[in-house]
Amino acid sequence: MTALYPFLMTPVFDPRPWGTLDLSPIYPNRTFSEKIGESWLTGDHCKVANGPLSERSLAELSSEYGPELVGDAARDPKRFPLLMKFLFPHEKLSVQVHPDDECAQKAGEPWGKTECWYVASALPGAQIALGMKPGVTCEQLEQGIREHRAEALLNWVGVEKGDLIYVAGGTVHTLGPGSIIVETQQQSDTTYRLYDYGRPRELHLERGLAAVKVAHGSGKISRPSSASDNGAQHEELIAAPYFVVERFVLTTPKTLTTTDESGVRSVQILLALNGRGSVEAHGSEPVTFAKGDAVVVPANIWNFEVRPQSEVEFIMAHVPGKPLPEPVTSL
Repeated sequence: MTALYPFLMTPVFDPRPWGTLDLSPIYPNRTFSEKIGESWLTGDHCKVANGPLSERSLAELSSEYGPELVGDAARDPKRFPLLMKFLFPHEKLSVQVHPDDECAQKAGEPWGKTECWYVASALPGAQIALGMKPGVTCEQLEQGIREHRAEALLNWVGVEKGDLIYVAGGTVHTLGPGSIIVETQQQSDTTYRLYDYGRPRELHLERGLAAVKVAHGSGKISRPSSASDNGAQHEELIAAPYFVVERFVLTTPKTLTTTDESGVRSVQILLALNGRGSVEAHGSEPVTFAKGDAVVVPANIWNFEVRPQSEVEFIMAHVPGKPLPEPVTSL
């Protein structure tokens, strides 16, 4: 069995009707002939781009290596636990809902889809919708969908660069145009589309409305000020039951670990927002990553170093090693 090492991931670009041809803010050297809505970086089918395991998917490798890759914090030792991707909304996304764990398991799925959004950039006036306006019931939402006025029943919230939004399973939501989002979520693609502005795509009203929660706990995360230490700026963006997401800006090398304060191992996902750097682990070739790239650090590596080339800004996500409460949010 080949020894594990840090994986540079190959992006999978997913066409969507609400996407854009211009991904230059994140991928300046790529051109596209159809509208791209999402860039998947750690989905089950995403593939490794470097080293002896090149062209192998995360699903294959998770099944083969188990906890050595995904860690002991993952709920399923044979499946990669987190999906990270960029979203590029140029038009409004469909109004949709993802099931929580309980709802998903009733439908035969292993788990639901709770996610969070980090706003990498936002034009003035950019908005998201989280949940329904106070007092709106599921019955009124269903009526609004049938009368083509569902979006007027939603709770619209302005967003700015640097915001972190928690989207719990069961929350009706959508994205408006004008932002670039980094999404971290449970490894699931279960989406129930409730309303799509007349686009000719399938809706999932029965399953979707059954998954909707009026009280959901979603909203913006209030964060403490970031801390700086010897060329390293660090802030915890969110700590939640399914994921912990941190942000780093480095001008000097920093050693990181695949264990958290509980001592439990988890695979680490690094996603570069700006600049360039390398991920270095003992016995492995350095992996260079730049804006738009993701590096997966297997749990059995324990310690690794991120070495910036001048400066590198990145997000790092992992599965928490101990139970965490739902985060405190505001709308």
